[in-house]
Amino acid sequence: MRNKITLFLLGAVLSLLLTGCDSSSSETAKTPDKETVLRASGTEIIWDTFGVPHIYGDDAPSVFYGFGWSQAKSQGDAILRLYGQARGRGAEYWGEKYEETDKWLLGNDVPERGKQWYRQQSEDFKQNLDAFAQGINDYANTHRDTIDAEVLKVLPVTGVDVVTHAHRLMNFIYVANPGRIIGNAAPPVKSGSNTYVVMPQKSKTGNTLLLQNPHLPWATGFFTYFEAHLVGPDFEMYGATQVGLPVIRFAFNQNMGISNTVNGMLGATSYHLKLKDDGYVFDGEVRKFDSEVKTYQVLQDDGSTIEKSLLVRKTVHGAVFERDDGEIIALRVAGLDRPGMLQQYFDMLQAKDFDEFQSIMKRLQIPTFNITYADRAGNIEYLDNGILPKRDKGDLAFWKGLVPGDTSEYLWSDIHSYDELPKVINPPSGFVQNANDPPWVATYPPVYKAEDFPSYVAVKGPMSFRAQNAVKMMVEREKISFDDFEEIKVSTYALMADRVLDELLAAAATDSDPDMQAAVNLLSEWDRTFSEGNRAGMLFEAFATEFSGPPPRFLGKNNYKTPWSIDAPITTPTGLKNSNEAVEMLRVAIKKTKEKYGKIDPRFGDINRFIIEDVNLPGHGGFGNLGAFNVITWMDSDGDGVREPYHGETWVSMVEFSSPIKAKGLMAYGNSRQKGTVHYADQLKRLRNDEYRTLWLQRDEIEANAESREFILKP
Repeated sequence: MRNKITLFLLGAVLSLLLTGCDSSSSETAKTPDKETVLRASGTEIIWDTFGVPHIYGDDAPSVFYGFGWSQAKSQGDAILRLYGQARGRGAEYWGEKYEETDKWLLGNDVPERGKQWYRQQSEDFKQNLDAFAQGINDYANTHRDTIDAEVLKVLPVTGVDVVTHAHRLMNFIYVANPGRIIGNAAPPVKSGSNTYVVMPQKSKTGNTLLLQNPHLPWATGFFTYFEAHLVGPDFEMYGATQVGLPVIRFAFNQNMGISNTVNGMLGATSYHLKLKDDGYVFDGEVRKFDSEVKTYQVLQDDGSTIEKSLLVRKTVHGAVFERDDGEIIALRVAGLDRPGMLQQYFDMLQAKDFDEFQSIMKRLQIPTFNITYADRAGNIEYLDNGILPKRDKGDLAFWKGLVPGDTSEYLWSDIHSYDELPKVINPPSGFVQNANDPPWVATYPPVYKAEDFPSYVAVKGPMSFRAQNAVKMMVEREKISFDDFEEIKVSTYALMADRVLDELLAAAATDSDPDMQAAVNLLSEWDRTFSEGNRAGMLFEAFATEFSGPPPRFLGKNNYKTPWSIDAPITTPTGLKNSNEAVEMLRVAIKKTKEKYGKIDPRFGDINRFIIEDVNLPGHGGFGNLGAFNVITWMDSDGDGVREPYHGETWVSMVEFSSPIKAKGLMAYGNSRQKGTVHYADQLKRLRNDEYRTLWLQRDEIEANAESREFILKP
């Protein structure tokens, strides 16, 4: 492996190719000489006109090397900063603002466990991880001027860093997030996603359909997505993954595909400790803490560092922390003995058929996420996946709180098997879906009940209006075409309006207030979408805030006449519990909308803008809990009355398993954030226009849309 990748410098003789070419300069530039490509060996990267790398290698390490190189070229600043943090050395590199993150990771043994997990990888997969890391190093060292000088100090990175970053992301951001466990030590997980899979029996063409549509924050960091196409001698993977990961999580190939959505699986438990005599009480005895002093460095303003000590204590439950409210807890996280998450993702996309895919899934190395599956043969699956502890008693609310830590009664050790998790396989309805809702309506009609599983698996409900809209849009169509898929994807329909607006307008119709009558007229004519040109969306959102609580969640259900019911999951809640009170809520909404925008009917796209750097476009899309399937979580961060996306549409792909497959997609915020890139915000206009790109998988179409090429030669 070392011989293969250290001779990258041989590629310098191809400087013309390495610097790329203007894709619009000539037809020759768009279609380089194919013979040159065929003579190259090792790793080849064709960059298309949207900054997507199509990476070809003659073995798996060659492809992983190219993937690391490509990520460093497109997202190098973010990756090196993430890897530095995962080492527990963020404060050493960049100062005290990273100190709490260091203490969280050191207290949970993340850097040490990352080293252990790397050693536990198979020899073949270690080579892949090492190659990925070397690709990052070689790009950063060859193009140091394109990388922020602040993060170059992290170099060189290794396969250990790759594993440790993935471990931090999965186990100590998604499963055990410090913002939830101990306070505001790191940004809380703000996430969401949509996914659909449609069987041939429900498809107009008789082909399986797949939608991948994660929603995560737009700011640079561990949630940023990167799009790529990986082609080895015996595998192909196209899709997107979070920066710094060496595997594609939202991926498909000519035979099958997978998607992920965040679920509420509870893989971490906070045990409330009773302290006594410098120890803790457990089963009537006072036990001593297992204690260790760790040290870390903190960069000072003058460039020097100071060393600080961290006392790490552990109980039979796990690592001990003090919460922001002063409570002392011990944290127990499931899956810390399962180092195979990255390998499992890679193997899932190499499954030759559904039986092999299920065998791989039974490893249960991926600690959380709903996972959906689709293949050309017509098999589909929804799995409420995760490493779920077995508990003898207690529901989800009990286990999400502070669990008594003074007794072994609540100390879990085993986990549920794949066969024991909620799943839907090839249902009579012909589809599965998830929009971050509990697993009970993964298809409709449901094929199992919440009572079939332990009460700590998931809440019974309610389903969000986005999730209900997801099911409704699928159920109301007997057969689905690819065009239907696109139409469903871009829906900004406010399903909540269907449940309350008619009654509200009827109750307000006799109110003599001119502003109220203007609002009634406005809302009566509204098409109930958060489209760019609509003029009632802001007023309805203001009403929803009074009726259901503040954005972005709008979780309050107390003002509905009929509450949500698991027996009517996609038609409840509905109605007004008190129509007079609802009218007064509308009056407050009118007042606040006028105060903020000067009128009750601002054009939605004037207030809500797609803004990245110097690109500023009218926006559309709404909050998921108001029903929008096309999700944008808007935020007015500077108080100027103009809102920008904080979270929502990121990677989107729609796939039909035809021959060859048909795929369209979009990376909302572009595929690169490095200095000087032209691929940051270059897809924002498409987002504004609901215009999805053709995803190029065939060699001839990739070459026809090539922006530049890079080769790494074998000796």
